[in-house]
Amino acid sequence: MQTLFPDSVLLIFCKAPNPGQVKTRLQPTLSAEQAAKAHKQLTYMTLDRAFQQPLCAVELHCAPDASHAFFQDCARRYPLTLKLQHGADLGERMHRAFDDALGRYRHALLMGCDCPSLSGGDLRRALTALHEGHDAVVAPADDGGYVMIGLNEAQPRLFSNMNWGHDQVMSSTRRRSEDIGLKVYELDSQWDVDTYQDWQRYLELTNR
Repeated sequence: MQTLFPDSVLLIFCKAPNPGQVKTRLQPTLSAEQAAKAHKQLTYMTLDRAFQQPLCAVELHCAPDASHAFFQDCARRYPLTLKLQHGADLGERMHRAFDDALGRYRHALLMGCDCPSLSGGDLRRALTALHEGHDAVVAPADDGGYVMIGLNEAQPRLFSNMNWGHDQVMSSTRRRSEDIGLKVYELDSQWDVDTYQDWQRYLELTNR
């Protein structure tokens, strides 16, 4: 498949939709099975968006492994590559994914699979920013974290010793980027689906 950014790759992190292990903050309003179904729906939404335009290669980084039938279904539906997440915590998994990807591509974006506000246009803007000389690109989240980050070189300091459940993740990332001397492009703030209220907001958007 010909792409607009053949030297780039989009890495999408995704957990297997095992009830009780994904979208647990949607419970108990949703059952564990309903929350897992919501996770699957959001992942398909994310993949649809990733392939709206022929932007770049896409890899689905699976946890705990790629054997789940859901991941196999994703690989049948979309022209993507299944990869495994490696590392003890989220920061190590993200760093190792970047380190591997940037050994094969000049530019890499990494995102989760539950951000309805991140559009195909945002992905294109992010890739363009990396091509135009920015060292990093990031999409901040309304909750103080971020929903996507892109790099031209692996930057382990952005991912080590970070409290990922904290509302200061974006602030810490800005400080670390400044300390390293990175030229960073920021997209508009985004929202992702963490709580039942977020899920309701997503359903209202899709039902319009």
